[in-house]
Order: sequence, then C-alpha cells, then structure tokens
Amino acid sequence: MDKLPIKGILFDFGGTLDTDGNHWGEVLWDVYQHFDLPVAKADFREAYKTGERTLATQPLIQANFHFADVLRTKFGIQLDYLIAHRLLSLSSGEKEQLAASMTDYADGQTRAILAESAALLSELKKQYKLALVSNFYGNIRTVLEDASLLPLFEQIIESAVVGVRKPNPAIFALGVCALDLPASQVLVVGDSFPKDIKPAHRLGCHPIWLKGRQWEAEQQDETLPDAVVRHLSEIKAYL
Repeated sequence: MDKLPIKGILFDFGGTLDTDGNHWGEVLWDVYQHFDLPVAKADFREAYKTGERTLATQPLIQANFHFADVLRTKFGIQLDYLIAHRLLSLSSGEKEQLAASMTDYADGQTRAILAESAALLSELKKQYKLALVSNFYGNIRTVLEDASLLPLFEQIIESAVVGVRKPNPAIFALGVCALDLPASQVLVVGDSFPKDIKPAHRLGCHPIWLKGRQWEAEQQDETLPDAVVRHLSEIKAYL
C-alpha cells in the first residue's frame, strides 16, 4: 500500500465526520425505522428532499444552533410534509413530541461518532495541517465546538459563509489556500463522490472516498480517488 505525499488534510463534515461515511438521508431513515413510523421510504425521500431545499432557501438555522437544533428543524419540516400529504396522521402536539424524541435519538448516535472523529483528528493534527470544507448552514463553528473539533482545524471553510458550495472546486481551493500548501500535498476526505471526490481530483488534491451507504445508487469510477475506505480511521493506512 503506497503512502501519499501529504502535509495537509481537508475534511468534509456532514456524512464524513458525523456519520462515518453514511449519507444523512440514510441515517435519518434509520431513525424513522427505529420509531416504527408507517412511512414508505419513497415518501420519506420526498420529505427529506423538501427539508433540504427548505433549509437551503430559508434562513431557519441560526449561527448559535447546536446540532440537535438542526436535527429538530429537519425532522419538523419532514413531518410537516408527511402530515400535509396525508402520509402520516399526527396532531400538532404529537408531531412536536415525536420530532423531539427523534432528535434525541439521532443526536445521541451522532455524538458517539463525532467523539471517535475527534480522537482521530487529534492524532492526525500532531503531524498534519487540518482544515474543514463543508456545505453547511452558518452554524458549523457552534457544532464543531460542541464536538471538541473546532480547535483541531487551521481554518473552517463553510459554504454559507464564503458564498460558494460544493461541488464547485473553488471552495476546496479556499481550503488549500488556508493550509498554505500546494494541492499536490493536500488530502481531501469526504463521503460524496460528486461533491468531494470529483472537485478535489480536478483541483489536483489527493482524494480519499469514505464510502458508506449512499443516497443515490450510481456507479462511480473508483479509480478516480487515491483510495476508497469504509471507515474514517482507515485513512491512516495511506499517510
């Protein structure tokens, strides 16, 4: 196994550091199943997409929101969609209580993974410059501080702040500049092939695809990234 000529690492956040490679749509579907909700997956997918579009176009997430606040907002929008389309029957009070319970469960699962990610990044920081490049809602610093991750990064590049989103390679270029390294010495770790791996490769970085459960069942060219791993800790084998 060849070692990569790396001096800095750019990490994605959502789907990478918080779920160990699993797409958030799949993670939240697990929550629906845990609570035995009588919702078909196809209907859940529409509710999920509606929620993501809503958050992308409306300033519902505040800079001081914790991760649980983001989850509660997402579940609220999804449940509203399902209720409005008569796919789920809940009173207003029942909806609020269910959203709170789903949030507590999902937040607990996420905290455990974030703790593992923090331990790994603390180890990597001893040898490499680290930065974060994320499509997020403007509250990533609050989320990172809660997870003890904020001090580990040289800089945070957040789409809502810098005004550019993945898959535009420009957001990764900002990360490379933040590390003050040539792209050829920068590793990019992310769970999304189109949003992380392709733009990082185009920029000249070394991408590693953290391939968990995918939202879309598309075949990807797995020769494009320098490596494909199933768990975040496996990147150490290439450093």
